[in-house]
Amino acid sequence: MSGSSRQTPLEWLAQLEQQCLKHAHGLPQQEQSDDEWLGIGFRLGDLHLVAPLGEVAEILTPPSLSKVPRTKIWVCGIANVRGNLMPIMDLQGYLYDRPAAMNRRSRILVVNHNGVYSGLVVDAVMGLRHFRDEQRCDELPGDDARIHEYMTHGFRVGNEHWGVFSMHNLAETPQFLKAAI
Repeated sequence: MSGSSRQTPLEWLAQLEQQCLKHAHGLPQQEQSDDEWLGIGFRLGDLHLVAPLGEVAEILTPPSLSKVPRTKIWVCGIANVRGNLMPIMDLQGYLYDRPAAMNRRSRILVVNHNGVYSGLVVDAVMGLRHFRDEQRCDELPGDDARIHEYMTHGFRVGNEHWGVFSMHNLAETPQFLKAAI
């Protein structure tokens, strides 16, 4: 690049741009194949579960709750989330009749389906999970029929077995919708 003193600053920048473009390498492209399944991984007790990406509206840290009288034990309370009242349910309490131990890793998975807007307490969220078709299996993790009714299938990755938990199936279950005593 010749630095002629007769170049205007604009001409100098244009020449610099040309040199940069001439020697630039493109950014690596991440290719996502069509046979890849995406979901939000979470833990409930010892089970590794994954919810379809489109069924989780958002993930929250546990907000401040107000108790709701005359509700079942698995109803944690109601929270004000950005001006909207959201019931918060204990998923483990609902499925197994024993409350989850809330701690700093606990998270709320929000489901918003067919008029059901609710938060579900889970033990931990493990991030976005990618699975390939060949990892899919019909065998469900765990041995409890109560949670199996909300699972559609599983994925095996090495020695990990993930169950696909349908938030929409849960939101359509009459027992889940009857939270009052």
